[in-house]
Amino acid sequence: MLDTDSNAAGSFATDCYVLGLQEIDRTQVALAGGKGAHLGELSRVEGIHVPAGYCVTTDAFRRVMAEAPSIDGQLVHLSRVNPEDRDAIRALSAEIRSSIEGIVIPDDLAAAITCPLAGLDEEAAYAVRSSATAEDLPTASFAGQQDTYLNVVGRAAILEHVNRCWASLFTERAVTYRLRNGFDHRKVHMAVVVQQMVSSEAAGILFTADPVTSNRKVATVEAGFGLGEALVSGLVNADVYKVREGEVVEKAVAKKQLAIHGLPQGGTQQRAIEPELQQQPALTDVQVVRLAELGRRIEAHFGRPQDIEWCLVDGDFHIVQSRPITTLFPIPVTEDRDNHVYISVGHQQMMTDPMKPLGLSFWQLTTPRPMAEAGGRLFVDVTQGLGSPASRDQLLEMSGKSDPLVRDALQTVLDRGDFVPSLPEKSAGHAFSGGAPASIETDPAIVAGLIARTQESVAAVRRDIRTKSGPELFDFILEDLQELRRLLFDPESLPVIMAGMDAAWWLNEQLNTWLGEENAADTLTQSAPHNVTSEMGLALLDVADVIRPHPEVVAFLQDVEDEGFLDRLAGLAGGREAAGAIRDYLDKYGMRCVGEIDITRPRWSELPTTLVPMILSNIENFEPGAGERRFEQGHQEAEQKERELLERLRSLPDGEQKAEETKRMIDRLRTFAGYREYPKYGMVSRYFVYKQALLEEAGRLVRAGLLREREDIYFLRFQELHDVVRTGQVDDELIRERKEAFRAYRALTPPRVLTSDGEAIAGTYRREDVPPGALAGLPVSSGSVEGRARVILDMAEADLQADDILVTAYTDPSWSPLFVAIKGLVTEVGGQMTHGAVIAREYGLPAVVGVENATRLIRDGQRIRVNGTSGYVEILS
Repeated sequence: MLDTDSNAAGSFATDCYVLGLQEIDRTQVALAGGKGAHLGELSRVEGIHVPAGYCVTTDAFRRVMAEAPSIDGQLVHLSRVNPEDRDAIRALSAEIRSSIEGIVIPDDLAAAITCPLAGLDEEAAYAVRSSATAEDLPTASFAGQQDTYLNVVGRAAILEHVNRCWASLFTERAVTYRLRNGFDHRKVHMAVVVQQMVSSEAAGILFTADPVTSNRKVATVEAGFGLGEALVSGLVNADVYKVREGEVVEKAVAKKQLAIHGLPQGGTQQRAIEPELQQQPALTDVQVVRLAELGRRIEAHFGRPQDIEWCLVDGDFHIVQSRPITTLFPIPVTEDRDNHVYISVGHQQMMTDPMKPLGLSFWQLTTPRPMAEAGGRLFVDVTQGLGSPASRDQLLEMSGKSDPLVRDALQTVLDRGDFVPSLPEKSAGHAFSGGAPASIETDPAIVAGLIARTQESVAAVRRDIRTKSGPELFDFILEDLQELRRLLFDPESLPVIMAGMDAAWWLNEQLNTWLGEENAADTLTQSAPHNVTSEMGLALLDVADVIRPHPEVVAFLQDVEDEGFLDRLAGLAGGREAAGAIRDYLDKYGMRCVGEIDITRPRWSELPTTLVPMILSNIENFEPGAGERRFEQGHQEAEQKERELLERLRSLPDGEQKAEETKRMIDRLRTFAGYREYPKYGMVSRYFVYKQALLEEAGRLVRAGLLREREDIYFLRFQELHDVVRTGQVDDELIRERKEAFRAYRALTPPRVLTSDGEAIAGTYRREDVPPGALAGLPVSSGSVEGRARVILDMAEADLQADDILVTAYTDPSWSPLFVAIKGLVTEVGGQMTHGAVIAREYGLPAVVGVENATRLIRDGQRIRVNGTSGYVEILS
């Protein structure tokens, strides 16, 4: 085998079917596929050795596909398959592969494909590698989706394996990946790279960012003996090295029992490694550092972290592939090079999905605190808050109460002692929101007044916005956002919320100390007044009561699929009453939806079918009058708990004083706890008013030919949309790029804590009170319950029974109507005072939140036990 660089291979294009690697750059993905374009680009980078080779272009693939016209019909059929229907995908993809492999390559095309071998070494062995046009993209790697064949010898064998690569565009895994990620099979084409093999002493993978922590300053090298296929296929364990700033900072040498080597006649063979070499490192530390430096050069050339395949030949590194790492969570862009620590806003707001640009900009216009963007999510920079002891302690305390995993992640950064700068007290003083709220009297009239002011204000904006359009509409919304902020941050509002929270914390702490009573506030908050979110769940039970007596309506709702169903109810017995009850509910709560902090998400009023499964579940699982009974039952349990606690306190030393203090705090808790949910309800109500007006404006833009569809406005920031309306000009390419980016962001999981090095820090529960095998979480609503786990990621697909425990990623207020039909709650995200926790306590549901990967570790239908007092989940079967 020859050790030949593509730099020496020359140019040997034949017609339009073949291009030498040096004739290709990163702009030619449509012709050379992702792998071919990257290899061509790599061959231009100084100091980077790429084995010689050429690319059979997509023009050759298209010509071959034209030889079998029936394939196009097969592709149409394949595009309609459900991505989860594995049997159908397996059958159809095999059928298409067979069709392609059965095509006889025309003589002139075969000659073109093998012609470049004359300029290389016809007797050498080659790697024949698939290079799809939807491959090695910045937002979707498609790694391992198509086939590679190693050590292919001779013209006939190369032609055979080029054909196999074309067919591998339709492997089951590739088809499934495209279906799930929205790629059109008919718009993806296959090029093939034919590249001279080199006899490698060692080979492996280099990640220029740590694939586990996402730290951009840490390179990770995986290495083994022989060809890299042994590592890529998972046949052997790799040596793993971590390199930071030119130094190996971590090393783990694996026991390597096998290696793959090429055979002279073609093909590969597994060989046992001599026992004395099995635990020898495949690379020296010096070689590892040199390889990491090459990786940094490649990363700089492509402008993003890379996943690089390499091999070591005669002490020199050759690069055989480089693709972007698509699984890294992006880093917020800053103007300085200082260290920064960020906390996820989505984990605080119970909405970890990405937001569209219009939604991001509205939230930033709403909140007074600067927020950085990354991956379609928002983050708060807490670096200054961590920089001084006073603000640091406050930040850690508040984050710990909200989400212990955030606190632990922040503590992890602090414990390193080298990332967060130590700031003078005065410069850090404003880093975290500040002093204690003003003291207020326990007066129900305060809450009633705040609610009335919000209702009056929302009614006013709903009335006044009707006359606004064009640039005047945007001026109106900008001005009204100041009114929204005034209401959200009313000097009287925050003290009310804090008074309820402080009362809960005081009761839990003191009653545990005095009586050994854990989480007493959970029961004491049940059926607290003025909780608009818990009322929303009970009100849907009342809707079910209206519909239940009318079997024709119930039957109709079971088959509802389109959003116009309310208009068709009138022709059914009881239909007018049913439609009226649903419309009344929508009038009050129709502005809500999953992910409601993103103004672009469809509201219940826009998609009323979302409510139908919940209504039907309520009809099946509850008797008439359940809403009123549930509220009254919670109220009685709270009163009973209060009497019991006060009686027990009076029997203690200084018992009368303790009972008096506790009674005062219980009154304070029940007076103010419900209001916790109202400011967000007011904000979302206002957002829906804005959204309806903006969609009307979008309709005018569509009619004027400026936009293709109304929803295109979601991919413009508020000011950009304002400019479109003002100037009559729109950047279609910008909208297209943002749609593509948003699709990529949906596949990312945002970290709770993120650093400017790109390190995602999850945090851990450092507890010893969790039974073996149990999943640790944060206890937010007391009690223990067993039941059937229902793992639900889309609320519209909820089909709940009375024995069910809801397991989901997160719950915002829109999920609360489901809470009336379940007996327990488990979420991956949440804190003591997030909406799901508040409503779980209101309804008396045992709940554990912040259970990492709960929706993957717990299978739908398993029996589980939720301990909402101690904070863990046990899988029973």
